Formats: sequence, C-alpha cells, structure tokens
Amino acid sequence: MQEEEIIAGLRAHDRKTTEYLYEKYSRALFAVISRIISDQDIAEEVFHDAFIKITRKIDSYEESKGRLYTWMANICRNSAIDKLRSKEISKSGKTNTIDDFVYGLESQTGTQEFVDGIGVKELMDRLNPDQKFIIEYIYFKGYTHAEISEEFDIPLGTVKSRIRAALQVLKKNIDSI
Repeated sequence: MQEEEIIAGLRAHDRKTTEYLYEKYSRALFAVISRIISDQDIAEEVFHDAFIKITRKIDSYEESKGRLYTWMANICRNSAIDKLRSKEISKSGKTNTIDDFVYGLESQTGTQEFVDGIGVKELMDRLNPDQKFIIEYIYFKGYTHAEISEEFDIPLGTVKSRIRAALQVLKKNIDSI
C-alpha cells in the first residue's frame, strides 16, 4: 500500500488499512518507544495507547508537514516521554545511546532491515558532535531542552540553537539517503 492509500484508508476508518498499518509499522514504532521506556510491559502499554491515538487523530496529520511514519514516530515518542515523566516512572530509567538504538533494534525487535532503510545512522553521522549529542538526548533519550541545559551545563539558548542547526542538516540530507 502506498502512503496516500494508507492515509485515505485510516481516514475512512477502514479495518484492513489499520491492520496493514499495524503489520507494517508496529515493530519500528514499538522500537521508538522501547528506546525511551526500558520496561517491556510499560512500553507495550504506551505503544497500544499511541497506536490508538494514531488511528483516531489521523485527520490532524498534514501531508505537507512530513511523512506519515515521522508523524507516527513523533506520537509514539511523545507518548513515551509523557509516560516517562509520569509519577509511575522514575527519571533514572533513561535510555541507551544512539548506537544502541540503531543497532539494538535487530536483536530486540527484528527491524534491522527497516532501520537500514530509514538511514538513521547515516543521517546522524552527518551531524557535528555537538549536534549529534543534542539530537541523541532529545529524540532518543527523552530529555527536554531544560534538562540538557541543567545536566550538562549548556546554556538553554545554545541547546535550542544546536537543535535548530541539527534539524537543518538532517532536513538537507534526508533525501540523499
């Protein structure tokens, strides 16, 4: 199924499209969550809630702002971060490094071929060390801008500037992978 067909099917509340979406993307989306939440049971709960949110909020997806997978991954990531910040979970359970994220997917979820297809590792390698650090901590470890600023003694404005610069580099290079 093409992305446009998936979007149209989800908007029409087509069950077969939802099943296809689950079959095609569930492992990769679960991997996004499990990098932030290490407890398997909690990560599964968050994934379930995030997947329902994806199917219910499909009307808020705007094709002009990015790909469907990116939108879904952001919902999963934000759901995981929200759960991580909840009273149930302590902050001590942050996640692993970007290398663990990229290379650990094969052993934990069997999605190595999907990650290779995304090109996450190659994109991250195009960032300078400061940008890579910031992106890793925000997107893969679930830190906020303020947490990075406080923990690593980096001025908040610098954190935000590095994020902006890194996102520009990633956006510029996304099509070359």
